[in-house]
Amino acid sequence: IIGTIIISLYRETSFLPREFILFRNYIELFKDQGFRQSTLFTLLFILFAVPLELILGLAFALLLNESLPLRGILRAVILIPWAIPTAISARTWELIYNFNYGLANFIFLKLNMISGPVNWLGTNLGAFTALVIADAWKTTPFVTIIILAGLQAIPKELYEQAKIDRANIFQTFYWITLPLIKPVIIVSLLFRTIDSVRIFDIVYVLTGGGPGGTTSSISLFAFKYFISGDFGYASAASVILFIIAFILSFMYIKLGRFGDDI
Repeated sequence: IIGTIIISLYRETSFLPREFILFRNYIELFKDQGFRQSTLFTLLFILFAVPLELILGLAFALLLNESLPLRGILRAVILIPWAIPTAISARTWELIYNFNYGLANFIFLKLNMISGPVNWLGTNLGAFTALVIADAWKTTPFVTIIILAGLQAIPKELYEQAKIDRANIFQTFYWITLPLIKPVIIVSLLFRTIDSVRIFDIVYVLTGGGPGGTTSSISLFAFKYFISGDFGYASAASVILFIIAFILSFMYIKLGRFGDDI
């Protein structure tokens, strides 16, 4: 981290002499329309993807916590999307959204929901939605397992007492389940937010940052400057990425108020 901060204060390129320029890289970054677009996309992605994954993960965890037939097998199966490498799952979703032979167009055409093939990845909204759905499919199992672990730790006696007190399912969830799994919800949100801040591989494979750079994340933005040899500018973008992740992490820890819970 310290090394990256130091490099960000230099004009550090593979084609020009090294020069100490202090905060000029940061000034240029905030003037850069591409960087502002990448920051906006990253923040919007966090805003939509993380809550969706939390809601789905909580729903699956509550379901898998019940006494279901083949519950052990279901718990193992739900981990499959998370176990698949992100680049491979992104490539799979790219084939699903393909304009000519993708499964999405095939299904919607068969159901007469669209009149012709849709270029899912060719529009700003379509590409953004495709990324959110693909990421939710990939990482919801991670949230599910964390919350399921929290649910398993709740004493059964509390639910038995709730039945005696004639609490319905919603009252039981609100007054017993939700408060006791709050720490694991905060932890899952923390991990998923940090991962979403630095989202790279799924964007790189699925959309490449297109169309027109509207789905370029900060990580992808920095990566393009790294491979072009402009290490100082790329390091400055990476430092901004670190600062955003640090601030969000600090907010989650404060929101969790773990000390008070303990």
